[in-house]
Amino acid sequence: MDILLNIENLNGSIRDKHLLDNIQLKLHQGEKLALVGESGSGKTMLAQSIVRLNPDLLLSGRLLFNGVDVLSLSNKDLQKIRGRDIGMIFQEPMSALNPVHRVGKQISEVMTWHLGFDAKTAWLRATELLEQTGITDATQKMNAYPFQLSGGQRQRVMIAMAIAAKPKLLIADEPTTALDVATQKQIMTLLSDLQEKSGMSILYISHDLRVVKNFADTVAVMKSGQIVENNDANLIFNNPSHAYTKQLLDAATPNHRDENLPQTPVILEASNINVNVKQKSGWFTHQDIPLLNLPNLVLHEGETLGVIGESGSGKSTLAKSLLKLIDFSGRLNVNNNQWDKLDNKQLIKYRSDIQIVFQDPFAALNPRMTIEEIVGESLSILHKYLDKNEYRKRVFEALCEVGLSDENMMKRYPHEFSGGQRQRIAIARAMISRPKILVLDEPTSALDVCLQKQLLELLKDIQIKHRLGMIFISHDLDVVASISHRIMVLEKGKVIAEGLANQIIQ
Repeated sequence: MDILLNIENLNGSIRDKHLLDNIQLKLHQGEKLALVGESGSGKTMLAQSIVRLNPDLLLSGRLLFNGVDVLSLSNKDLQKIRGRDIGMIFQEPMSALNPVHRVGKQISEVMTWHLGFDAKTAWLRATELLEQTGITDATQKMNAYPFQLSGGQRQRVMIAMAIAAKPKLLIADEPTTALDVATQKQIMTLLSDLQEKSGMSILYISHDLRVVKNFADTVAVMKSGQIVENNDANLIFNNPSHAYTKQLLDAATPNHRDENLPQTPVILEASNINVNVKQKSGWFTHQDIPLLNLPNLVLHEGETLGVIGESGSGKSTLAKSLLKLIDFSGRLNVNNNQWDKLDNKQLIKYRSDIQIVFQDPFAALNPRMTIEEIVGESLSILHKYLDKNEYRKRVFEALCEVGLSDENMMKRYPHEFSGGQRQRIAIARAMISRPKILVLDEPTSALDVCLQKQLLELLKDIQIKHRLGMIFISHDLDVVASISHRIMVLEKGKVIAEGLANQIIQ
């Protein structure tokens, strides 16, 4: 097979910080190459280098795509291959999709721009692509905005955009991170089918070797900006040579939580929570589409309630309802305060009682603010009496608690951190106001298996230290079972099972 992508002696740095170290990598036409490694290992930096998406990243070496050195191309020439010859699925779809345009328009414009399709043809083809990615009501979802979709649905939109122009190379940066196990398999199968039919090459980036086991032809393992092992997939899984590869393979989800349910006061109680969204059904008519129907939810101090379900099952809608971030009907009591009776202005002084860690940390962190400003924002609003030294001390303590103990990090910006580090920053921001309840919406989805285990242990320690009630939302049953006392299963906005963790996982 001919070589489509040939990377030779590639080095990359930002502000004198060396991030890519002498990368040597080849990708043949029609090959599926998996690039794996922990969060912060440089996988995304390498992916961005191929199409030069990061203007702050200073690159040297050779990066040949189809015989042309990408590093020598002008911005105008780069625009011709971005999206057309090289498609990319980004790790964080909410930050990659335009929030003011319907998703149908965003998929269609790839084909009108690169393939010259007229608007009608592009729209029809975009609808077909959405259906191929597993969205059953694709015609309806074409008219939706990104914020109206679940995390998994947004990722499917990104996949449809990336393959719309039938590229020679598809770079998939953690495309199944936000998806449940069943949908992960569906997406991986879809990518394999597309690759076989079109003959395109795929560079698949993941933090989890298990995800790529039955997908990749070749696996390259990355650590600290270096490729430490690169071999046939069967050899990597059956006979790894590098200690780091063995560590990744040996990493396992923690054992199921065997602690007894804490006999403590109730700190959150919700009943008859209903969330509906109005959808246009005619020229002048609308209909209510139910998103969530929750009869009852109770959380005790020091308890973890796991909420599990497939993408689109209503998990994130539940999280937003419990923080009164979206409109709902029903009764909500948080720390003995009747939140459903309070307006947004009245709620301000109670907001510190319950905090949330969102699924997409990059979209949730203000890119114009430093880490110190992001983590300390609630202090500046709710605790104005703090002097500057006490404020900085509280921010640093919050960062240390989540394993970010370098004081220089406080001056940096979100884009300078990996996905896993950004999630830790999001947790620090949530914990700095010392809440009674922490809602975690897919907090481990962006983490590799090693950091996943560390973060779950960290959350357990934080819970014990602060007597914290937690609602842990995920599509991964093993992860939920490892930290939860009780588990609630959602499907299409309804509770289909609920009970003690050891009963649900049987």
